[in-house]
Amino acid sequence: MTSTALRTRRVWPASLAAASVMVALSACNQKQQAAAPVPSPPAEVSIVTVREQPIPYLRDLPGRVAPLRIAEVRSRVSGLVVKRTFEQGSLVKEGDILYKIDPAPFEAELASAEAALARTEAAQVLAGQQADRLEQLLSRQTASQAQYDSAYAGLKQAQAEVAGAKAARDRAKLNLNYTDVRAPISGRIGRALLTEGTLVEQGATANLATIQQLDPIYVDITQSVGELNKLRRDLASGELSRLSNDTANAHLIMDDGSLYGSAGKVLFSDVTADPSTGQVTLRVLFPNPHDELFPGMYVRARIKQGIDVDAIAVPQQAIQRTNDGKAEVWVVGKDDKVMLQPVEVGPVVDSQWVIRDGLKSGDRVVVEGVQKISVGSSVKTVEMKVAAQAEAKPYDTDLDDKSAAAQPASAQVR
Repeated sequence: MTSTALRTRRVWPASLAAASVMVALSACNQKQQAAAPVPSPPAEVSIVTVREQPIPYLRDLPGRVAPLRIAEVRSRVSGLVVKRTFEQGSLVKEGDILYKIDPAPFEAELASAEAALARTEAAQVLAGQQADRLEQLLSRQTASQAQYDSAYAGLKQAQAEVAGAKAARDRAKLNLNYTDVRAPISGRIGRALLTEGTLVEQGATANLATIQQLDPIYVDITQSVGELNKLRRDLASGELSRLSNDTANAHLIMDDGSLYGSAGKVLFSDVTADPSTGQVTLRVLFPNPHDELFPGMYVRARIKQGIDVDAIAVPQQAIQRTNDGKAEVWVVGKDDKVMLQPVEVGPVVDSQWVIRDGLKSGDRVVVEGVQKISVGSSVKTVEMKVAAQAEAKPYDTDLDDKSAAAQPASAQVR
């Protein structure tokens, strides 16, 4: 075998091996290219673009219900209670007879006073005739001046006695009228504290019953002096706008979380702070036509104390919390990449958090889809429409005006 043929035999296997390696490498590259991950599209999130809007400044404060008027029924004369004329727990009107005290002693006293008056009137007639007679005799110079002066003084004394007898008679009549114990005010009367057969003494502290006027009714709420002073500073600086004086600016939160049906009006704040708590009492007037509010009842009042005309608010689900409890939101930048923005939150108004600091008008805040994003990731944004409340908002101006107009005339306190 020649050397050329030998070289040919040696080269052919080597070329075949090289070709096989190239084919294997090409197949591996194709597999690697086929296994390379396809880039995922940006996550889709729902956002809201925040805008400045007028939002009421609300505070939820504790309070106690108090009657508009309260009166304790007491007797002005001594005597034995012979009859109770009212139904316990019923409505009574001013002047209604509630108890009757035995009138017999007072009738006898009145008869005696009338008899004494008749006696003094007869004496006055006699004294007057005597004075007239002596006046005529004095003009004829048949009686002395001293005699006339004595008769004239007797007439004056008789007139004074008649006046005293009339006063005694009137007092006896008054005491007889007082045997009918009447309601001093209109309202709902409580339980009877005395029964028939009880002896009542004049000037004693015995209370026969209690009447309370409950429609309208007061709610006394408390607020710290610091909050009240900050509110006044914000109103003075213009950060908050004042409410009109005739605006119904308070609602009650009942035990089940629902709102009381009628709005109330803040009348005034006390000028003295409680030294033990550092709180000031605010008095609110509420209609109570169905007696749903009872004196002594504990309630929570939601008070609208001003309007923040350029406030920013976001839905509640947009607020995230850090491990230490601080609030933050996801904000979409101009390049559609998200970042976390710390914010300072205020109260919740109409299911939205009021943002005190950290956002500005035009910022895009992520509301839904936060579980799919991380800091710096790109997103596809979909503007979210905040659903209108199914029920009327309790602090809309229209509703406040209607509630104020619906209050009874007796609710207008001067």
